[in-house]
Amino acid sequence: MAIWNLGSINADHVYAVPHIPQAGETLSATDHALFLGGKGTNMSVAGARAGATVHHIGAVGDDGEWCVDRLMEYGVDTRFIARVDADTTQALIVVDLQGENMIVLSPGANEVIPQSILQEALSEAETGDWLLIQNETNLQRTAAVLGRKMGLRIAYAAAPFDADRVQAVLPALDLLFLNAVEAQQLQDATGLTPDALGVADVIVTLGADGADWYSRAGKQHFDAIPVEPVDTTGAGDTFTGYTLAGLDRGQPMAQAIGVAMRAGALMVQRHGTADVIPDLKEVQDMMLDGS
Repeated sequence: MAIWNLGSINADHVYAVPHIPQAGETLSATDHALFLGGKGTNMSVAGARAGATVHHIGAVGDDGEWCVDRLMEYGVDTRFIARVDADTTQALIVVDLQGENMIVLSPGANEVIPQSILQEALSEAETGDWLLIQNETNLQRTAAVLGRKMGLRIAYAAAPFDADRVQAVLPALDLLFLNAVEAQQLQDATGLTPDALGVADVIVTLGADGADWYSRAGKQHFDAIPVEPVDTTGAGDTFTGYTLAGLDRGQPMAQAIGVAMRAGALMVQRHGTADVIPDLKEVQDMMLDGS
C-alpha cells in the first residue's frame, strides 16, 4: 500500500524571538535558520520516516530544486513534483521562548500545481491506497473526487482552515484531522459536532491535552506525552503523517494514534520542520523507555 500526498512544499525561514511580536513592534531575532517545510512536505517526510511508501504530488519554482533533493533524501518519491513558473512557496515563522509560533505564507508554487501532474500520479495509485490533502494547495476537491472514484481512502488535514474548502470535500472523506480551534470553526460553520459530520473517523488534536478520536464506536481520548516543548512547528503534521503511516501498515487506529502521539512529543522538543522529524526507531526507543 502507499500514501499519495497532494501537499505543499515550503522554504521555511524560522526566527527565534523573545515573544510573538505585536502590531507595529520590531524585534531582534536571537537565531535564524532555513528549513524544508510546508504542511504537505512535513506529512510526507513523517510518513516516510514512519515506514510508509509516500509519493508527494506538488510543485516548486526554479528556486526549489534543493527542496526536491531533500525530500528524496528523506525517502519520499518526488517524481510527481512539477516545476512551474512561480516562486517556491516561502514561509516566515517566528518562534517564542515557550515554543509557540506565528506563520506567514507567500503561496507561490503551491497554488499552481498542474492538474496533469495529479492525474499522472494517481494513475499509478491502487485501490485502498491513501490520498492525503491539505489546505495549502490547489486541486483539493478535484483530487478528492478523483480519488474517491478510484477507490482510494481519502484523508484531509483541514489547515489552514477554510470552512468552504472543508465542506466541499467532506462527502469524500474517510478520515479528517482537525485541531481544537479548527473543530470549533467547523462546528460554527456547519452546526455539526465532529461525531456528526458523516466522516467515518475524525481526529481532533488538543495540543498539550492530547487528542480525541471520533468513530462510529464513539469518542476515545488519548492523553498527551508530557514533555517540555521548545518549538511546536510541524508537530501536528508529524502526528498526521505518523497516523496515516500506521494505518497504511495495517495498525488499528488506536495503535496508530498512540505511536503518532509519541512522534509529536519528540517533534516539539526540536527546533525546525521537516528536517528534524523523528524516525520510527527514535519513536520505538521512546516507547521502550516507557514514555
